[in-house]
Amino acid sequence: MAEHLPEFIDPLALVEKRSEFKGSLPLSQMSRIQELLFDREGEVGFELRFGKEGRIAAVTGSVRAELQLQCQCCLGSIPWTVNSVVSLGVVRSIDEADLLPESYEPLLLDEDSLSLADIVQEELLLAIPTIPQHERCGPVGPPAQETAPEPPKRPNPFAVLANLK
Repeated sequence: MAEHLPEFIDPLALVEKRSEFKGSLPLSQMSRIQELLFDREGEVGFELRFGKEGRIAAVTGSVRAELQLQCQCCLGSIPWTVNSVVSLGVVRSIDEADLLPESYEPLLLDEDSLSLADIVQEELLLAIPTIPQHERCGPVGPPAQETAPEPPKRPNPFAVLANLK
């Protein structure tokens, strides 16, 4: 297990070495989720293991965080706990990604190295709801159509004729 967290990693080389990383990153480094956060203080804890599972170059582990999201209705704070299981298959093409078992999400490599923080940030993005909102704020959607109240029931004037039969 590494004590110093590198900024950039080569996932395939780490798979061959069976490396592990455990640590935390500040939320302030997570640029892609900044607009969803109500409070940008805090850290994201993670454990990532690189290795082979059969013929698959895999990254497994977990990502944990206590986030304060911003409600998209009232703009207030929503506490959101993330405890995500990481199960990635390292691939170099879309064709390779299509061959992965369903239990793996593809980690597509465009270059030989990528940011360790990007892997963690992607897992956070997947765990955050598309439109964060409180339950009390109701569903986001078109306004409910108001229906006119039903008129009071009047007696049928021809009901008297039914009695004559």
